[in-house]
Amino acid sequence: MNTDTATIQTFEHDVVIIGAGGAGLRAAIECSAQGLDTAVVCKSLLGKAHTVMAEGGAAAALGHNDPRDNWKVHFRDTMRGGKFLNHWRMAELHALHSADRIRELEEWGAVFDRNSDGYINQRPFGGHRYSRLAHTGDRTGLEILRTLQDHGVHQGIHVHQECTALTLLKDSDRISGVFGYWRDSGRFVVFKAKAVVISTGGAGKCWRITSNSWEYTGDGMEMAYSSGADLIDMEFTQFHPTGMVWPLSVRGILVTEGVRGEGGILLNSEGDRFMFRYIPDRFREETADSPEESQRWLEGETSARRPPELLTRDVVAKAILEEVDKGRGSPHGGAFLDIAGQRDAELIKRKLPSMYHQFRELAEVDITKEKMEVGPTLHYMMGGIAVDGETQMTSVPGLFACGECTGGMHGANRLGGNSLSDLLVFGWLAGRGVGVYIGALGNSPQVLSDQVEQARRDAVAPLNCDDGENPYLLHEELQYIMNKDCNIVRTGDGLERAIVELHKLKGKARRVQVSGASQYNPAWHEALSLRSMIVVAEAVALSALVRQESRGAHTRLDFDGEHEEWGKLNVVVSRQADGSMGVRKVDRGSPPDHLAAIAYSNLDSLEGGVHV
Repeated sequence: MNTDTATIQTFEHDVVIIGAGGAGLRAAIECSAQGLDTAVVCKSLLGKAHTVMAEGGAAAALGHNDPRDNWKVHFRDTMRGGKFLNHWRMAELHALHSADRIRELEEWGAVFDRNSDGYINQRPFGGHRYSRLAHTGDRTGLEILRTLQDHGVHQGIHVHQECTALTLLKDSDRISGVFGYWRDSGRFVVFKAKAVVISTGGAGKCWRITSNSWEYTGDGMEMAYSSGADLIDMEFTQFHPTGMVWPLSVRGILVTEGVRGEGGILLNSEGDRFMFRYIPDRFREETADSPEESQRWLEGETSARRPPELLTRDVVAKAILEEVDKGRGSPHGGAFLDIAGQRDAELIKRKLPSMYHQFRELAEVDITKEKMEVGPTLHYMMGGIAVDGETQMTSVPGLFACGECTGGMHGANRLGGNSLSDLLVFGWLAGRGVGVYIGALGNSPQVLSDQVEQARRDAVAPLNCDDGENPYLLHEELQYIMNKDCNIVRTGDGLERAIVELHKLKGKARRVQVSGASQYNPAWHEALSLRSMIVVAEAVALSALVRQESRGAHTRLDFDGEHEEWGKLNVVVSRQADGSMGVRKVDRGSPPDHLAAIAYSNLDSLEGGVHV
């Protein structure tokens, strides 16, 4: 292992992208297209990014299945799904450019399912007015990632695999590079760069039940926060309503919303299709095409186009939780998802091949004949690094971010399918933003040896500790705290208790001890990831305590419903001069008149508009 910073392996690029998911690869493609020497650093192997877990489709107003759809309706749906807390300009840019980014993917070789007219097929999803999700069966994320990888590799992008980024390096206030290590050998490495793009995804491993894989430990959020960037909307953590609940070994694994999009219905232990009881009044008004249909909702009937199972994820997740709490849950603490009784076996196998194989192999359940057991699982973080909507640059010069690790775009609740189009649009915009920044850059920032040495000392501290805490046990303790007091529903007392426990945990983490050397040492990896997870967990708990209302994915039992004053405020987390975490409320300001007119309008004025 390295002991002298002068011997640390060093690479130099114009821009380094941390994360090789859809957002990172799309940013890398755009940077490379502008002639920049571009490198991607990924924690795992190329192709193993979490984008593959986005199975159901990418939301874009192509208008192929319903000509009434257009970017304005998509924008309106996104704002309403996010409880109007979305960053207005980001939501506009997303809706405006999603369709072009999907067509671009098709030009690059992506294979999407087709409708009867030969156009890209689009399926319905929760919160979307029309069938809007371009998809490849239930493997859409995998197809998008494959396409971006193939296209990116042929552009000559450098890829540094199985390398974990630990610390951002700065020259005065400007980003100058990244310090990290190779996961196999434990050797340290420095990447010199004029700009860095963070696209590391979320932090689902802070919770015990999650659809996220081992990589999702909040590394990028922590690095940005520690370098001086703000975090925003951290209280909004999305629990996908349908994760596997049995067997315990696979609890939390995602069951795509595409199952419900293809006609699957939710049932409780009594066989009741319970979602009819949980339709909010304003959703009933939004989804019904007529007063007569609205009445049919109340009577437990619905059109096939907008079943109650396709309400927004926060509504469905909390409905399942309530059914379980009232003793009407499935045997293993969830609900039943039935596609077998709604569609024939061959269609299920054709439309949902991954789900068919997933349940056959992991749960010994044939979804063409049997019901699935599902329940809420931590799936996505609406909060993250605060960025400029146009360029994706943070408040730190030269530091950009895109994808799930950023906040603002989705407001209080993300609509299904918006994540895949988000990473395409904002990865593209981040790449453009980097090009503008580097083009205007004067002298290149320098990597300072004292920063590298400090980063090295911090990294080896667990290896040099004679006696201390077990990182695996601390991780379990963190997950217990978050599951108990910072889960789907929260209270002020519980959040205060979580914050106290997290501060104790932070003290223990400073004394974490790992045996052995750095080579092939998973306990060391766990110790280093633990630092990021504790920072993210504290940001979530503090933000949730500050927001005294229930909005979208954030539910406070002691503050029922949305409150108008909170719709005008964002909760922002910043690192203070003394190293402590500060939380403040920031006024959102008034929305642009033209966007407010769209968001609050009736549909008649928006449908049939010009497609962009």
